[in-house]
Amino acid sequence: MDRPRIVIVGAGFAGFHAARRLRRLAKDRAEIILVNPTDYFLYIPLLPEVATGIIEPRRITVSLAETLPGVRLVLGEVDGLDLDMRTVRYAEPTGARGELSYDRLVIAAGSVNKLLPVPGIAEHAHGFRGIPEAIFLRDHLTEQLELADATDDRPTRDALCTFVVVGAGYTGTEVAAHAVLYTELLRKRHPRLSDQRIRWMLLDVADRVLPELDERLSRTADKVLRERGVDVRMGVSIEEAVEDGVRLTDKSFVPTQSLIWCVGVRPDPVVDGLGLKTDKGRLVVDEYLQVPGHPEVFACGDAAAVPDLTRPGEVTPMTAQHAQRQGKQAADNIAASFGTGIPQPYRHEDLGFVVDLGGTQAAANPLHVPLAGLPAKVVTRGYHLLSMPGNRVRTATDWFFDAVLPRQTTQLGVIPADQVPLETASPEGVGGV
Repeated sequence: MDRPRIVIVGAGFAGFHAARRLRRLAKDRAEIILVNPTDYFLYIPLLPEVATGIIEPRRITVSLAETLPGVRLVLGEVDGLDLDMRTVRYAEPTGARGELSYDRLVIAAGSVNKLLPVPGIAEHAHGFRGIPEAIFLRDHLTEQLELADATDDRPTRDALCTFVVVGAGYTGTEVAAHAVLYTELLRKRHPRLSDQRIRWMLLDVADRVLPELDERLSRTADKVLRERGVDVRMGVSIEEAVEDGVRLTDKSFVPTQSLIWCVGVRPDPVVDGLGLKTDKGRLVVDEYLQVPGHPEVFACGDAAAVPDLTRPGEVTPMTAQHAQRQGKQAADNIAASFGTGIPQPYRHEDLGFVVDLGGTQAAANPLHVPLAGLPAKVVTRGYHLLSMPGNRVRTATDWFFDAVLPRQTTQLGVIPADQVPLETASPEGVGGV
C-alpha cells in the first residue's frame, strides 16, 4: 500500500520545523516532500551581521539535505495550489514546470517585502530579506564610502555618505544599528573622510521605534541609535524616491544614493490565488491550524492568520517565534490526523524578545525581564545559538574572530544592484524573533 504523501510549501521557520517534526513522527510511514526555492533554511535574524561583515553568509544557511534526511527536497517556486484537485504546481530554477499531488498539505510559504504605492520605491530602494540583499548591502555601503573618499565635491560626498532606512521594526532597527557602526569603521579606514559626517536616518510612520514590542525595549533601542548619531524620525516616511535622493512626508529633501526598505512583510502571493478567506493577506485557519472546509490542508507562519488564544479576537503576530512553534504544532496535528496522538490547538505565551543592536548593545526581555547593554547582548547571542538548527560552532567562531581581529571590508562585487530589485525579493520566512 502506498505511503500517504505530505507536501510542505516553504522552508522558512514554519516549514522547516514542520518537516523536522514530521520526519521524526512519521518514521518512514509517510512520504514527506518539502518544496522550496533554495536548498537551505535561512536564519534571517542574523542577516544584519552578514550585511556588516561580522559573520559569513553560509553561517546562516542551514542545509536542508543534511538536517532533514529522509525528507525529499524539491527545488522550486510554488505558484499555484489547487485544493480541490489536491495538487501543488511549481516552477523549477531551470524554468521547467512541475506538479505534486498530496494527502496532506502544509502551507508555510512565508512572506515577501511589503510594497507601498510610493513613487520611485521599486526603482530606487532595496529590501532586506535574503542573502543576496545582505551581500549587496555590504558591498554598497563599502562602495559609497570609497566613492566619497575619491571625490572632492562636498555635496556629492555628503550624498554618498547619507543612508536612509525606512521602517523601524525589527529589521530596520537592527540594520540601522549595525550599519552605522560599519560605516564608522569604514570612515576610519579612509583618512580623507576624517572630518566627514556619516549620516544615517531611520524613518517610520509609527510613534516609536519597535512599535510592536514592549516600550522598555523600544526606549533602549531608541537611545542606542541616537547615541550613535542616527537621525531617528518617527511620524515621517518617504513621499517620493528619485535618482538623487528622497522627498520625505514633511516635504524635506534628502540627497542620497542609499534607500533601504524595511517597512515590513506581506504573505507570499500564492495565498491570494486560493480564493479562500484571508485576514490582511494571511490565510484564515482555525486554532488547529487547519483551513476551514479543507481539513487536509494546514497553514502556519506568516502565510496564516492563526487565532491567538491568549488574546481572544486577535491573530498571532508574524514572528519567527510563532512560526517555529506553529510548524511543530501543525506537524503534531497532521500526525494526529493519521492516528498518532490527539490534535491540539495552538497556544503559545511569548517567552520574550531579543533585538541585537550591534557592538556590545542589545535589548531583550527574556521571560519578560527587561535587559539592556552587555547582559542583553549575552542573552541575545545565546538565544540565537540555541535557535539555529545548524552552524552554531562556525557562527560562534565568527563572533570570536570579529571581537579579536580587524573586520574585512572589501567588496565582493558578486551581486549587482539589478539582481536585487525590491519587487522581486524572494520569500524567506519571517524576520522577528
